[in-house]
Amino acid sequence: MKKVGIIMGSDSDLPVVEKAAGVLEEFGVPYDMHIFSAHRTPEQVKEYAENARENGVGAIIAAAGMAAHLAGAVAANTTIPVIGLPIKSSFEGMDALLATVQMPSGIPVATVAVNGSKNAALLAVEILSVSEPGLAVKLSDKRKEGASAVLEKDKALQEKRN
Repeated sequence: MKKVGIIMGSDSDLPVVEKAAGVLEEFGVPYDMHIFSAHRTPEQVKEYAENARENGVGAIIAAAGMAAHLAGAVAANTTIPVIGLPIKSSFEGMDALLATVQMPSGIPVATVAVNGSKNAALLAVEILSVSEPGLAVKLSDKRKEGASAVLEKDKALQEKRN
């Protein structure tokens, strides 16, 4: 199975990013995790992105706040799917969201919500599931669990109201 690369721009992003790692662990998806800055360590970002495919990476989550150039810098140097994870810092994370989502034509970055680490991980699992049928089954089961949980809450609400 291919692994998911997780890159964060700062160690202050770790509490958010750890939630993505937890989802990957739940699905049994291997991952690696690094702190690389688009601005302070651009050579390492480029090297990681350029070598990701050869290193067995099937999708990359790039988490950054503020200027949030990390996902774009990664995407510029690989054709592996990149998932931008904007991190809330200033402006409630809107600066990071806009910087992540507004990529130029030809350099796509899939973008999730501000601090949306769980969805970033689930999207990475979905990407890997294209070639991993076992992951597709696990994803389907997870969706069914989510639906059941909502229906149980509705049932409790209806019983409370009657």
